Amino acid sequence: MRIPTTLKHKPVIVVEDYGNVDGRNAYDSDAKGLSLGLAQWNDRGKLDISAKVWRHTGEKWSRQSEELPMHRVLDLAILICRGISHFQEAYRYPRLYDPDKPKIDRIGLQGDAMSVSVCTENPMIDGDIKLFAQALSDDGEIIGERLRVLSRMLREMGY
Repeated sequence: MRIPTTLKHKPVIVVEDYGNVDGRNAYDSDAKGLSLGLAQWNDRGKLDISAKVWRHTGEKWSRQSEELPMHRVLDLAILICRGISHFQEAYRYPRLYDPDKPKIDRIGLQGDAMSVSVCTENPMIDGDIKLFAQALSDDGEIIGERLRVLSRMLREMGY
């Protein structure tokens, strides 16, 4: 299935067979492709590069396809890594986090910091955090494989 090239996101690098490797959804995924490309001009008059997940309903390309600027994709990767790291030690807390100190970390980026915290505003956090931890555990093999590939590639790039 070919990713369209006539939309606001102009693909440059593509994975057209992503549906075959989409974690537990492999071979039965509506996420049919990934792409890195050019986005429309931003509000500062600069062209952005972005990443996009392309979804297809079987009949047409979905409006639920997501496009993110590449720095946000990397910020999500940082958040994922920090979240996984938290859950590797969360067993020490009866509620899988310290309610008195819900902040997990502050990660310095561009002169400030991204605060990573458990969402105590969620009224169902105690149950939801257990479900999240279980889902991380259930998908440990899938996530771990991708983290190992990412780690190897970052080392090869000199990071």
